Amino acid sequence: MKRLFAAIITLTLAKSSSAQFEASKQVFNSPVLKTEIQKHKVVAILPFNATVSYKRLPKNFDAAANKTEEQSMSVNMQSGMYTYLLRKAKDFTVTFQDVERTNALLKQKGIYDKFNELTQDSVCKVLGVDAVIKSSYAYAKTGSEGGAIAKTILLGAGTGKVGSGALTMQINNGKDGEMLWRFYKEMDEDVTSSANAVMERMMRKVARNFPYEK
Repeated sequence: MKRLFAAIITLTLAKSSSAQFEASKQVFNSPVLKTEIQKHKVVAILPFNATVSYKRLPKNFDAAANKTEEQSMSVNMQSGMYTYLLRKAKDFTVTFQDVERTNALLKQKGIYDKFNELTQDSVCKVLGVDAVIKSSYAYAKTGSEGGAIAKTILLGAGTGKVGSGALTMQINNGKDGEMLWRFYKEMDEDVTSSANAVMERMMRKVARNFPYEK
């Protein structure tokens, strides 16, 4: 009985700690945000700058495989955001450029991996859009995946934490490249998370602050 009681207390504290962590959010609105976004009609979603790090490197760590995972996450999260926004298109004041077109245009100009080195108004001109959504996602793996799977089986979904993620999303104006809006949010990630699942949860949290929301 004592062990069961201790386990319940530990789980409760863990959930409380997780809730506090997930509450970490920062939002920036430019003084000209409202006037500028009224001029926007088409917005592009750039590939994510995704990074995967480890609290403690695993013995079998493969730098090349890790880089591949980051590249895959970059495209998957970009696609996940587009899918979410497309599904709720009627709720927004703008339309979003197809991410396949966005990526094709970036590759044609040879800047797919270099758009961070350019001014964002230059990127907007290449894409033919009024603004761009530029995002980064830093995923830090902090737990054992095997242990997390066992914990999920025993205690249920959402209890098998394997890492933490931090999303930074910003909107840059096509006219002058200026940042109009910036959103930062931290979240715990469990073993059942996928890029689409992460974006679904992230965008739900972004929604109430998203400037293109009607």
